[in-house]
Amino acid sequence: MFTSSGKVTWGQSFCSYFVAVLVVWLAVLITLCLGPELKHTDTFFFCAVMVSSWYGGLWPGLLTAFLSYLALDYYFIPPLYSLGVSPAELPDMLAFTATVWFISWLNSNQRRAKGLLQQAHDELDARIRERTADLNRTNMQLQSEIAERRAAEEGLLQAQNEVARIARITTMGELAASIAHELNQPLGSIVVNGGACLRWLEGASPDLEEAREAVEAIIRDGTRASDVLVRTRKLVGASKGTRERLDINGVVQEVIGWSNDKLNRSSVSLRLKLQEDLPPVTADRVQLQQVILNLVMNAIESMLEVGQSSRVLWIRTEKRSLGDLLIEVVDSGIGIGPKVSSRIFEPFYTTKANGIGMGLSISRSIIEAHGGRLWLSKADCGSTFCFSLPIDREARSG
Repeated sequence: MFTSSGKVTWGQSFCSYFVAVLVVWLAVLITLCLGPELKHTDTFFFCAVMVSSWYGGLWPGLLTAFLSYLALDYYFIPPLYSLGVSPAELPDMLAFTATVWFISWLNSNQRRAKGLLQQAHDELDARIRERTADLNRTNMQLQSEIAERRAAEEGLLQAQNEVARIARITTMGELAASIAHELNQPLGSIVVNGGACLRWLEGASPDLEEAREAVEAIIRDGTRASDVLVRTRKLVGASKGTRERLDINGVVQEVIGWSNDKLNRSSVSLRLKLQEDLPPVTADRVQLQQVILNLVMNAIESMLEVGQSSRVLWIRTEKRSLGDLLIEVVDSGIGIGPKVSSRIFEPFYTTKANGIGMGLSISRSIIEAHGGRLWLSKADCGSTFCFSLPIDREARSG
C-alpha cells in the first residue's frame, strides 16, 4: 500500500507478501477440493495472482505467480508431488507463467496509476484548500483595508473641515484691526448722536424732531455694528452655511469694507472694475467672502516687498461668454516663481514664515464645490488669481 508520499512502509510490504502466500495457499486448497469438477486447474491461481498484484503491486504479484507455478507443478502436473515438468506439459506451464506475469504487471501498473491519480487528486485538493484559505485571508485583509480606508477618509474629511475653520480663524486674526475699525465708526456715531439727542432734549424747549432723527441714526449705526459682528461670527463659525442668490459685486464690496484698514496700513491703492448688472449666482455668502478675502490678503502681503508707489490692487468682475462670472484679483507684487506656482494649491504648502498652507487649497475646494474653478493666471511681475462661478439658472434662463 502507498502512503500519501507514494512510498511503501515496511509493515505494508510485509502484509503484501503475506497476502501473496495466503492466496496461493487458498488456491491450492480450493483446487484440491474441487479438482475432479474443474476443467482448468489453474483458474484459482489466476485469481490469486490478480488479487495479490492488485493489493500488493508488482513484486507480490510476481511472488504469487512463482508460488502458483510451484504449486501447480507439485500438486497437479504429473509426476505428482515432485518438481519437474514433462515435455508435454511444458507449453502449458510456459503459457501459464507468461499469462500470470502479464496479469501481475498489468494489475500493478493499474494499481500504480490509480495511486498516482489519487495522490494527484489529494495534492490538487490540498492546493485548492490552501488557495481557498489564501483567498479568504486576502478577502478579510481587503475588507479590513477598505474599512480602514473609509475610516481614514472620514477622519480626513473631518480634519479638512476643522482646518478650514482654523484657517478662517487665522484669517480673522489678521483682520482684527480692520474689524475694530469697522465697529469704531458705528459705535462712535452712536455716541455722538446719543450726546446730541440729550442736548436737544435738555433744552428749555426740547427739539423733538432733531432728537427723533438722532435716535434713528443711533438705530442705523447699531444695526450696522450688529451686521459687522454677525458677518464676523459666520466667517469664523463651524456651521455649514446656506446658499442663496447673491450679487457678486456686493460680496466684493463687503470684503473690501473689511480690508480697508489693512489696505491703508499697507499703503496699497485699490482699483475696482466691477461690471454692472451682473446676473446673480447661487452660493454661500460666507464661503465666497472667505475666498475673496484670502486672495486679497495674499495680494497685499505679496506687495509688501515692492515700493509703496507701486502697490496697486485690482479687483475685476465680468460676465464671460461661457455663461459664468469671472472674478480676478491682480497685484503688482514680486510675482510667484515657477516652482512655487506649480505647488501653490497643494495642501500645507506655504512660503510664509507663519502660514499653514491651507488658504488656497481650501479656496479652490470651495469654488469647485460651487461648480466653478480657481486658477493662477499670471505669476511673473505680479500675480493674477482668477475664479469662475456658474450663473444662477433662473437668471440665465431669463
